Amino acid sequence: MSVNGAFSPCVVIPCYNHGAMMASVLVRLAPLALPVFIVDDGSDAATQQVLSQLAAENDGVTLIRLAHNSGKGAAVIRGIDAAAQAGFTHALQVDADGQHQIEDAPLLLDEAETHPDCLISGRPRYDASVPKSRLYGRYVTHVWVWIETLSLSLKDSMCGFRVYPVAATLSLLSRTSLGHRMDFDTEIMVRLYWAGTPSRFIETAVTYPENGLSHFDALHDNLRISWMHTRLFFGMLPRIPVLLMRQRQQHWAGVSERKGLLGMRFMLAVYQRLGRGVFTLFLWPVIAFYWLTGRAARKASQLWLRQIGDYARQQAIPLPKPLSSYHHFLRFGQAMLDKIASWRGDLHWGRDIDFAPGALQTIEHSRQKGQLILASHLGDIEVCRALAQQVSGLVINALVFTENSQRFKQVLEEIAPQAGVNLIPVSDIGPDTAIMLQEKLEAGEWVAIVGDRTAVHRQRGGVRRVVWSPFLGKEAPFPQGPFVLAAALRCPVLLMFVIREQKKLRVYCEPFAESIALPRPTRQQALQQVVDRYAERLAHYALKSPLDWFNFFDFWSLPDDDGRAAGKKES
Repeated sequence: MSVNGAFSPCVVIPCYNHGAMMASVLVRLAPLALPVFIVDDGSDAATQQVLSQLAAENDGVTLIRLAHNSGKGAAVIRGIDAAAQAGFTHALQVDADGQHQIEDAPLLLDEAETHPDCLISGRPRYDASVPKSRLYGRYVTHVWVWIETLSLSLKDSMCGFRVYPVAATLSLLSRTSLGHRMDFDTEIMVRLYWAGTPSRFIETAVTYPENGLSHFDALHDNLRISWMHTRLFFGMLPRIPVLLMRQRQQHWAGVSERKGLLGMRFMLAVYQRLGRGVFTLFLWPVIAFYWLTGRAARKASQLWLRQIGDYARQQAIPLPKPLSSYHHFLRFGQAMLDKIASWRGDLHWGRDIDFAPGALQTIEHSRQKGQLILASHLGDIEVCRALAQQVSGLVINALVFTENSQRFKQVLEEIAPQAGVNLIPVSDIGPDTAIMLQEKLEAGEWVAIVGDRTAVHRQRGGVRRVVWSPFLGKEAPFPQGPFVLAAALRCPVLLMFVIREQKKLRVYCEPFAESIALPRPTRQQALQQVVDRYAERLAHYALKSPLDWFNFFDFWSLPDDDGRAAGKKES
């Protein structure tokens, strides 16, 4: 019982025909020395007898009976109400089937005492006993919950091992009618989040007992859960402004990749088992979630589409449709799949990908010696790297920046270990990098580096080494590094883009320079000319496929020192 608002927990156990397991559950709870409310949810006569005997033998156990089976949610609500009447501040919910690691209860209770205004939930760590249908079904629910809350903070909404803050829960229940069966655990967590009660998670082992009793009704409970997600989705819509009030714009290199490793693995499992068509169906709501929650990226997308649209109109250049920000995000999701498909060997020449006129001839003509490829974040050079290695044996090394995209790289390499081969991670380009690349070029290998992303931090001397160049009608900063590196390597330079046109990926490849020369007396002028030509060709291909632009930041500005877009040109 609470004294002067002190932390005072109890245990609530909803039970429906799990009498055989209840004695062992109580034994495992005994070290906590907490009062226990068992809510008999209309069990059969045998279970009622077992529960009555346990209540009589244990002084700290209170038995509450519901006349009819009303569902797990109804039983939990009744137990929390009883806890409130007895003066308890928090209720530890434990399922009666014994699958929870009850020995982790002290961890949940400690977290609840530290964060008394939060819902504390277990985050399941499954062993081999988990049914695969349950496991994949949880992934689907995770995605819907992320959409319904516009947040990735709810790690698992289905675990019944949790600590409820009693006052906040009853306050919600007094205003809202919730599902009373298998839809309860997820719905109450989402609605508590809406009401300002966040959730915190403690990892815990979950075991499904052999021949365990399950009350999940495949037809009716799936219908209830589907209806619950429908209600929650439409309930989320008017709450969008409130749910989105936690964003901060940052430059690309200052942003840690957005969370979602579990979601990536789920989407990959969908693709592997059900194919690209079903993957695309799942992609629509997933991308909708990222579009709604990614305020900075969404604003950058809208800025990009507005800028390229204005330029195209001024130049009377028609652009392919559609050109919405949502479709821009969707194309990015499809490009991630293209990466995976290319390394798995699922993309086929002619059907899924082909060469633009002259591209194959340029590549074949250049095969005999090392080449530097100037690429970009327009389209997906990774697809070309994979296919080149698989189809022709050509090795294309790629310089990759280490500041972001670690989660996607991890997933990609899990299913295609060869994707990590010939990746050269860098955080800055220096003499050591040039020496290593020179060796690869002399061996006849190719090296790809992007020329369209500036570093987030100032280089030595407190300056940013960029060249400002006209790009789609407005001055934009381009990094000096790739072009200076190309000059130092004294090798042939190609431009290469892989963009989507007419439902196919198309490879463009053209000579850029036999070698780039930056003579010392006219170095700055020569560098300006090289960058201007790169920017002009980048704009040319961007106009062919605007949605293939994967720089989700304000491209026409430099970042402040804290990583946010500054929106100004430095003198």
